[in-house]
Amino acid sequence: MQTARALGALLAAATLLAQQRVGEAEFDQWMRELSNWGKWGKSDQRGAVNLITPAKVREAAAQVKEGFTVSLSRDADLVKSEDNRQPFGHTMTSTGADPKASFAMDTYTTSYHGQSLTHLDSLSHTFYKGKVYNGYAREEIGASGARQLAVTAFKDGFTARGVLMDIPRLKGVPYLELSATITPEDLDAWEKQARMKVGTGDVVFVRTGRWARRAEKGAWDIGPAAAGMHPACARWFHDRGVAMVGSDGHGERMPSLVDGVEFPLHQLLLVAMGTPMFDNCDLEALGQAAAARRRWTFLLTASPLPVPGGTGSPLNPIAVF
Repeated sequence: MQTARALGALLAAATLLAQQRVGEAEFDQWMRELSNWGKWGKSDQRGAVNLITPAKVREAAAQVKEGFTVSLSRDADLVKSEDNRQPFGHTMTSTGADPKASFAMDTYTTSYHGQSLTHLDSLSHTFYKGKVYNGYAREEIGASGARQLAVTAFKDGFTARGVLMDIPRLKGVPYLELSATITPEDLDAWEKQARMKVGTGDVVFVRTGRWARRAEKGAWDIGPAAAGMHPACARWFHDRGVAMVGSDGHGERMPSLVDGVEFPLHQLLLVAMGTPMFDNCDLEALGQAAAARRRWTFLLTASPLPVPGGTGSPLNPIAVF
């Protein structure tokens, strides 16, 4: 009897996975349907961040009731591991051990588009079929950097209403297991449970519990196996008018559910919709603070480094309650 139940569970899981898969033709249709190319002008550099209007900033400022702040950034990891193949480099160039030194100084080195450091993916970060957001050719991102859609478009930073969607809390678990799929239905269910509604100009952070799982079970390579969002969630964000999306990993359910596309959510958000992404956020403290207050919205501020030609930036997003 137990063997029959186990076989039934496996068959049900296989059926569900088959239903979740997306063919290449269907995915291309989604890329066209969700496209924001030209919406804010043919030379637009900011994409969905245009939805964070001055009025939205004023509304976001009203989120502050206590002045309590929480970082959404993980500490820079200097140790090589399964999910940190290129550790953050920190070298002291002047210290108190030198009697002639008047200052302590150091050098930082990083390759931030990875699995560990909290960072922003700007709109020049990824290509699909030869194009980046707004129809620019991929050749616009060359050896000297991004001639279009560079991170400098966001030099003034981001100030908006932040929203936490805590999917493990929705499901009554401390974290999602590997390759668990977050669906649009989960996002709807979280809105209902949290008694709030995601709206135009919001910056949405989706927690999978990655860092809680890592603390308990150790590091793993999130490239081949990770809990994350089904690419259909992109339509949900598009319909809500979301300005930016973040997660505690790369946001993607891995392995990919789209035939021939390795990072489908990145393609839909960054290329089609012009929606920048925050990767590798640490949402554990934020989840605790939000749960303690039974409040899942907050003022969000974040400032990327304005590197000419840069395709993104390390940063430290801050939630203010």
